[in-house]
Amino acid sequence: MPGELEIPEYRDGFRLGQADRFSFLHIDLNSFFASVEQQLHPEWRNRPLAVVPTMADTTMCIAASYEAKALGIKTGTQVGKAKEICPDIILVAGSHTEYAKFSHRIAAAVERCCPVAHTPSIDEMVCQLIGREQEPPRARKIALEIKQAIKDDVGETLRCSIGMAPNRYLAKIASDMQKPDGLIGLLPSQLPRAIAHLELRDLPGVGAKTEVRLNAKGIRTMPDLLALDRQGMHRLWDSVWGDRLYHWLRGADTGDDGAPVAPEVQKSLGHSHVLGPEHRSQEGSWAVAHKLLHKAAMRLRMEKFYTGSMAVTIKFALTREEAAALGKTKQHTSGIKHSGWAMEARFADCQDTLSLLDVLRKLWAQRPVGPQCQKPFFVGVTLRDLVPESEFQAGLFGDPDNRGNLSSTMDKLNLKFGHTTVHFAGMLPARESAPTRIAFTQIPVQYGVEFM
Repeated sequence: MPGELEIPEYRDGFRLGQADRFSFLHIDLNSFFASVEQQLHPEWRNRPLAVVPTMADTTMCIAASYEAKALGIKTGTQVGKAKEICPDIILVAGSHTEYAKFSHRIAAAVERCCPVAHTPSIDEMVCQLIGREQEPPRARKIALEIKQAIKDDVGETLRCSIGMAPNRYLAKIASDMQKPDGLIGLLPSQLPRAIAHLELRDLPGVGAKTEVRLNAKGIRTMPDLLALDRQGMHRLWDSVWGDRLYHWLRGADTGDDGAPVAPEVQKSLGHSHVLGPEHRSQEGSWAVAHKLLHKAAMRLRMEKFYTGSMAVTIKFALTREEAAALGKTKQHTSGIKHSGWAMEARFADCQDTLSLLDVLRKLWAQRPVGPQCQKPFFVGVTLRDLVPESEFQAGLFGDPDNRGNLSSTMDKLNLKFGHTTVHFAGMLPARESAPTRIAFTQIPVQYGVEFM
């Protein structure tokens, strides 16, 4: 079969000839954003706390302290519901620059004990063990040293759970098996029975939609999944992913160790923002869109790309009556029912802010302005069709109006003093809005004095 992997030999779930060793440590920071806030503010320690994107009851908690989790408040809980559960909960607008700084400090602390081989997200790190480090007692000693180094170098509220396993996929699973402050090891001789009690959703890569698909094929429990042979797993996933998963769950090393597939050349970059109540107007949303473009254009130049396409997305909040009149509507994670609009424009490759702002204005002029489009609450700006600077072919007539030089000068000042120090007037009403937000799978890069 094309794409087949080498087939290790197993007996009773144990790979023959494979020593009982750990090859990877997966470090998962517990309630990371909330723990950073409690470290920065000692008066908030041991109290229910939630980090939110904006101070609005309709938005969702993006992180919760363990004191809040004990009450049933977690990531994704609506802020209004969190207040009902705990009227005294501390709500904090996330300081994402601080979270990025702490992530880098934690990585430095981990490096004192063992080199960081991979950083899957802002609150996760992976160490690859070699030689005698793989022996279980030594691996456990390194894991405990990492925990202590984070506490000593970064702060006592920053706890982590560490998973030890023969491959990255299992190490990730192990790190989720005991929280907070856990330390779990999955040895080859214990597999796969040591994970038979887990839910299908505990497997990285198995979300709600995948679980429904597996259930439809008769796989409802981990024992159901583990009962399949390699060919059965291949058929279940209809790809080589099934073969890999079969081997990973039994402690095998397939050569990629559960790592995500390496991405191709970056295709897009952009920013989006849920508007605060003060910006949920035509003027406010334009100012925020302007700022999002300002940030995206600066990143474009810092990362040495040109772009040939821009997409703009706007979501409009609907009243219950408006949503009913429209029939089928979408619902944002905040609970807001909404309609949406998006448009994309293509243009000659460029990277200067003025040229991109011209495109944004033309797209913005095409937005719907009817009675059900008067309350924008979400704006996104994405630059696509990225071309590396090394592959860019300059136009015949050069740089009109020295726009590239103007952007370069703005960048130098913004890198030195902050990325909104010099900007075009259109974003002034939203200068302090739309701060850097962190996707859990991406760590902001520091450009000058700020993270973006």
